[in-house]
Formats: sequence, C-alpha cells, structure tokens
Amino acid sequence: MEAMANTVRGWQENPVKFARSHGVCLSPDTQECDSEKEKGIHILLVEGFLIYNYKPLLDIYDRCFYISLPYDECKRRRSTRTYTVPDPPGLFDGHVWPMYLKHRKEMESHCDKIEYLDGMTSKDDIYVHVFQSIQNALLNNS
Repeated sequence: MEAMANTVRGWQENPVKFARSHGVCLSPDTQECDSEKEKGIHILLVEGFLIYNYKPLLDIYDRCFYISLPYDECKRRRSTRTYTVPDPPGLFDGHVWPMYLKHRKEMESHCDKIEYLDGMTSKDDIYVHVFQSIQNALLNNS
C-alpha cells in the first residue's frame, strides 16, 4: 500500500512525465504540450477493494466510489469465476465474506467521503454516474 501511495504521489507531481516514464500512450494533444506541468486535465483512477483502508491514501483522493453487492449476488458472481486454483469448499462463507464485512466496517470508520454505488445496477449506469460525478467536479473547480 505504501508503494501504491508513492506511485500516486509520483503521478500527481507530473502526470505526463509519469505516464511517459511508465510507457503509457498519451493523447496527441497532451504530447504536444511544452509547459512543465503540461496542459490539460489528468485523471487517475485508483481501483482496489482495500484502497479506503489505508489512511495515507485517503488524503490523496478527490472522489471516492464504492460498488457494493448483497451477499447472495456476491457469492453467485464469485462462483462463476474460473481460477487457476479453484476455491476450496467453504472459502466464501468462511473467509471471503467475513473479511469483506471486516474491511468494509474499517473503511466506513476511516472514510466519510465515499459514495456508495449499487452493484446490482448495470455497468453502463455505474459508468455514467461516475463519469457525470467527475465531470461535475471538474466543472465546479474550473
């Protein structure tokens, strides 16, 4: 988690330089900029199920989204995954779900700026909601 926080901070210092140094292709408009910070809006999405449980990262985030699922749907989706090494019997009920509840409770006590999204809605609806939220934040900060 410390390495992730350092990586995000490196990106914050100069997103274009960071992207180039990590072999990430940039849009043509961004590549032509000459200023130190480089013109344009740069958005970094940080994804992971424990990213709100590490306090040093919480200060970095501008927006926080968390997609939640009820137990039955989460168990159903996990059962449809194909792993190289399959889950042993009872892993979901005995470990996965209890750890999810534990870490979610910790997350909720550390971060009050999380916007909870219903994982039962379509991926497209979630995408549109997050996109509009980020777009509104950018418009309100300009």
